[in-house]
Amino acid sequence: MGRAVVQLTLVGLLLALAASQPKKDDWDIYSFHINSTVTGRYATTVITSRVANRMNESKEIEFHVQIPKNAFISKFRMFIDGQVYDGVVKTKEQAQQQYTQAVSRGESAGIVSSVGRTMEEFKTSVTVAAHKKVTFELTYEELLKRTRGKYELQIHTRPMQPVKDFKVDVYIYEKAGISFIDVKGGLSTKALANAITKTHADNKAWVYFYPTVDQQKTCDSCGEQGMNGDLVIVYDVNRDTGLGDIKTSDGYFVHHFAPSSLPRIPKNIVFIIDQSGSMSGRKMEQTRIALVHILNDLAGDDFFGIISFDSEIFHWKRELVQATSVNLEGAKEFARNIKDRGATDINAAVLEGARMLNAHPREGSASILILLTDGDPTSGVTNFEIIQSNVRRAIAGKFPLYCLGFGFDVKFEFLEKMSLENNGVARRIYEDSDADVQLKGFYEEVATPLLTDVTMIYLGGTNLTQTNFSQYYNGSEIVVAGEIMDNDIETFSPQVVAISSSRKLTFSTTNTPVEPSTGTVTVGLLQRVWAYLTVKQLLEKELLLSGAEKEKVKKEVLELSLKYSFVTPLTSMVVTKPEGEKTQVLHKPADIGYEGYYDYSDFEDLGVLEDNVMTTLVPVFQKFLLQTENQSPPLCFDIAGGVILKLFHHPSRELYMNGELDSVTNGGFKTIVIHVRSDQHVEVDTDGITVREGQSTTRHTGQDPITAGNVTVIKRDKEIDIAAEDIRGVILVHEKDGNKFLWPVIRQMPSANNTEGILALKPADYEEVKQGQSTNLKIKDQQIPSTSSSADDYSVLPPVELSCWLVSPDHALQRPLQDFISAQI
Repeated sequence: MGRAVVQLTLVGLLLALAASQPKKDDWDIYSFHINSTVTGRYATTVITSRVANRMNESKEIEFHVQIPKNAFISKFRMFIDGQVYDGVVKTKEQAQQQYTQAVSRGESAGIVSSVGRTMEEFKTSVTVAAHKKVTFELTYEELLKRTRGKYELQIHTRPMQPVKDFKVDVYIYEKAGISFIDVKGGLSTKALANAITKTHADNKAWVYFYPTVDQQKTCDSCGEQGMNGDLVIVYDVNRDTGLGDIKTSDGYFVHHFAPSSLPRIPKNIVFIIDQSGSMSGRKMEQTRIALVHILNDLAGDDFFGIISFDSEIFHWKRELVQATSVNLEGAKEFARNIKDRGATDINAAVLEGARMLNAHPREGSASILILLTDGDPTSGVTNFEIIQSNVRRAIAGKFPLYCLGFGFDVKFEFLEKMSLENNGVARRIYEDSDADVQLKGFYEEVATPLLTDVTMIYLGGTNLTQTNFSQYYNGSEIVVAGEIMDNDIETFSPQVVAISSSRKLTFSTTNTPVEPSTGTVTVGLLQRVWAYLTVKQLLEKELLLSGAEKEKVKKEVLELSLKYSFVTPLTSMVVTKPEGEKTQVLHKPADIGYEGYYDYSDFEDLGVLEDNVMTTLVPVFQKFLLQTENQSPPLCFDIAGGVILKLFHHPSRELYMNGELDSVTNGGFKTIVIHVRSDQHVEVDTDGITVREGQSTTRHTGQDPITAGNVTVIKRDKEIDIAAEDIRGVILVHEKDGNKFLWPVIRQMPSANNTEGILALKPADYEEVKQGQSTNLKIKDQQIPSTSSSADDYSVLPPVELSCWLVSPDHALQRPLQDFISAQI
């Protein structure tokens, strides 16, 4: 019998499951979570999909992802019968070879690679035994770009079936403060609006989207196949007129520069409109509508020109004219009468547009050239390289060229290279009902120049990303990242020099030196932002080069992509089961006892055993997992129930979290307390939250935000969110055999290296050493005994059983367990 296939698809930031509708009883996406954390405009999104095979036979389940080029996939994992299979980023050649070998052995394998320069695509499949489950976990990262005064995090979902446990969780932390936050998109309307909870507290914000099964059928594009639409989180940060937001940590810096309240610079703009035969129909109609709208938005001190072209050039006026009401009416009449016909002479049209701008130099203004075309050059000069060379000489670095490629027939790489060579960008306009809105939206991005000739200077900085920008527009943002030489913050001095109209402006920190961002930046975050920006800009640079220079840049991109596990056009991610293992069913290892790992007299010292308890009784245990960074199984270790553990201690912020284990085997925590300074205490149990401040005690059972110092706590169904600046945590509420218990998780760690506790442990790093029939683990040059076991991973809901190596707590923690025990909660 042929194997059925289930396809799971994520499109653009955007998630879509199943390309074709499955039979309802074949499989079940019983849980689907999207968890996004945004810190300093850098978003890390984790998508977790849990699928069950409801059939009486094995099924192949396929997972397929496509995201836009602004995001890099950085991690992928599959969980099957307690075993974890990690994706590994390799060169394209290595990845393809490993993938081919795995397929030839009849094993499941996955490969993720970049498709061209605009899309990344991930595909993997795995065979799941009858009545078994698989969990897919995908992580991708992106730096949110500010356009038209806002950042957008967009999620599109199309599960092809209502999902019982469907959740979208978004947490945003911006040190500068969040000026506004909104939720838009088709999934924010009608009945689904009631499934959205939005909370904004100064520099933190949360958005929860928890639609019920019934709600997932009631939006405009929803039905029996579930949701199909967008959820868009829109926000901006507080900003000033000065140097902007500079973060420093671990020898790296990121500078966000977006001054406000600057006077606008009058602009000189020429629109070059393709009217060749391929623009016929709706494309031409939408272009006319957009152009008339754009003309209405020109300011009175702007000068403009319009050229339409096919194999010939048609001027409205041969020279630029001022945007007076009379001139604008004449231009709109010209725009309304542009007719599609003929071939496409891009070379002549762009050169004529450049001539018009060059013939109209105006001090204190900014010049812009915009080309809209839907096809290849088919008339006049048609060689791409000659056209690019001609345009480069004509513009000579004096103004930017923006190329808008209409539809999918256009040679987008040709337009992209031509734009990049002339300080502009290329944008694809999708051939759809909203194409005119896309065109108007792009114009709005460049409609208001505020600065020209922007130079970012960093004394004491090195390995900088792009530092020169021809223009800065209202509503946008310039971002620069780099390293601080010798991590010497005292000698690090940033400065921005730019032209505002005809005045030279200097932005600096003369009176306010840069301060280290201690405790407000997630560990390793700035380094990843630097790597992300560097890779993006090197890829653009590589497009413009050839020969040895091109190969040198490609080598740099490859090294960074491999180091930071980014899937780029030069790398791929492969998910392959180890050689020799069967593909279909992974047998769960047998569990073992605990003898040999503990001296039970130790537990008497901890107050776990009462004097009247018989010594023949064995203490109850809670099994903990310590994950690894590679494909190795996690470590697991047991801690006796009833003890109080130091979960997460951050002394520099006076933040301490302790938890009391229940006296039930694998019963989790019954109480968790967060101490803020010495006078505020947040106590969490399975029924609610109690806040103690001095002599005052308040019990909370609702879902309103609770604030204690710099800590915000929000109680929700089955979990409690915790946020303290850049620290993001959650306390999950599990239920087992009718009993509820708590389990804490830190989802985002701070950059400070003085944190302690069970939740602050670094991933395990070990080597397996075979000793006859047994296996020892080598950790820091020490061999320790281990036994194959399994444990429930309570850091997710519902928990997933994982295979693990059982070791003693002291060996797993690399410190005595006593160091993690607290005398009081």
